[in-house]
This record gives sequence, structure tokens and C-alpha cells, in this order.
Amino acid sequence: MCFRFPEVTEVEAWGRATFRVGKRIFAVAGSSMDRPHSVVFKPDPEERFALIEDPRFFIPPYFGPAGWLGLDLDGDDTDWVELAELMETSYRQVALKRQLAALDAIM
Repeated sequence: MCFRFPEVTEVEAWGRATFRVGKRIFAVAGSSMDRPHSVVFKPDPEERFALIEDPRFFIPPYFGPAGWLGLDLDGDDTDWVELAELMETSYRQVALKRQLAALDAIM
């Protein structure tokens, strides 16, 4: 899902896959050992408070104080369209202008 964005790389860090645009992380697979089937992402600051009210989202350790959120991927209950939108929003939070222009050209 993350590789559809321009210039994305996957780098292992902390024993988890991280997805980066340049050197900046926009998604982490797995929040912690307690939540290995989750994704951590950087939400739009204006949407963050609404997402926190949804019980599917949680504040992940380490990333949470910087405004990041986590979402458990529960298989059948996962809304993959919503997840794709959250990944795009997270990407847009950290991407450079030229990367955003490339994304807008393909979306």
C-alpha cells in the first residue's frame, strides 16, 4: 500500500518495517510487541482528535507524544480504503514539495 507513493523505501528499524519518503518515516508496521498487527502513522493534525475518539485508534508508545496514532489491523474488520487514505495523509505530512507534486500527478 505504501509503495504506490513516489520515492518510498522500506527500512527495518527497531525490528519493524518502516516506510519512508527520503529519510522521513511516515508509517511503521507494528506498534509494539503487544500490538504486532498494527500500523503507526502521522495523521492530519486537524483530524487527530476525531480519530482518537474512535476506539479503533490508539496512541502508540514512543511516537504518540509527537502526535502519531496507531491502528490495529484486525483482518476482516480492517477498512482498507480508510487505511489507504490514512497512509496518504501520513505521507503528505512528511513529503517534500516535489514528492507531493509527483503524487498529485499520479493520483
